[in-house]
Amino acid sequence: MTLAAEVDGYLRHVAIERGLSANTVAAYRRDLGVYREWLTACGVNTAADVTTPMISEFAQYLGSREEAPLTASSLARMLSTVRGFHRFLLEEGRVETDVAHDIRPPKLASRLPKAITVSQVEALLAAAEGDDIASLRDRALLELLYATGARVSEAVGLNVDDVIDADVVRLTGKGSKQRIVPLGSYAQEAVASYLVRARPELSRRGRATPALFLGMRGARLSRQNAWLIIRAAAEKAKLGVEVSPHTLRHSFATHLLAGGADVRVVQELLGHSSVATTQIYTLVTADTLRDVYTTAHPRAR
Repeated sequence: MTLAAEVDGYLRHVAIERGLSANTVAAYRRDLGVYREWLTACGVNTAADVTTPMISEFAQYLGSREEAPLTASSLARMLSTVRGFHRFLLEEGRVETDVAHDIRPPKLASRLPKAITVSQVEALLAAAEGDDIASLRDRALLELLYATGARVSEAVGLNVDDVIDADVVRLTGKGSKQRIVPLGSYAQEAVASYLVRARPELSRRGRATPALFLGMRGARLSRQNAWLIIRAAAEKAKLGVEVSPHTLRHSFATHLLAGGADVRVVQELLGHSSVATTQIYTLVTADTLRDVYTTAHPRAR
């Protein structure tokens, strides 16, 4: 069987039997197209002729080719696709060994979350102040994001009933896992003002919906509109730094740890399945302490 036929068989497998999305299958097709072309140029016409050293050479080629060399993350994705392809061939009995089994992608550098300072958060929140309907909603959204560390998708997915009490909300995270997170006094006040003074009017503008945060036409607020609200507040506050939808979540975690919160408590509040994911924020805090020490201690330099 030719390489092209073997690749097609794998793509049908991931699309039909594993039920992967069309976008994921398309990405696999692109990756394996590059792999197949490289093998063909090396004189390899079937997967049975591929050896482990060849895959190592392919990885080196991807990272050093003159035309569009791959970054570490793209290379890791490409090699993951190649490993899946060869594992499939072994499971189907089309080859005798999995030549890609021991190939490992390059180790990716840790990406430290970007947080803003407490004063910058305060400026961001102050930028959304106002008595009009949109401002009341925007302030409630921003206060809730910072008070709970919620993902934007979790915040816009909230229903009114998820505000269990004045000081507690129920967030639904990845894998439909729910967690209870407290609200601070500032967020409580902002959400209460929104519910009393703004949401009833927004609700009258559209069809009945249980959504907590509503758009100006009365429908559930979208993630895109939430992002626009955050960006508009950041521009108005003139922070001088880029603010993304995840910025308040990162800042929430970083500020809690800097204030002495236990990492496992922060893990629960963020809804991380592994504490290792949360511990990356401790690196941010350590970097901040190091910077302060270097600047302030008379014998640090």
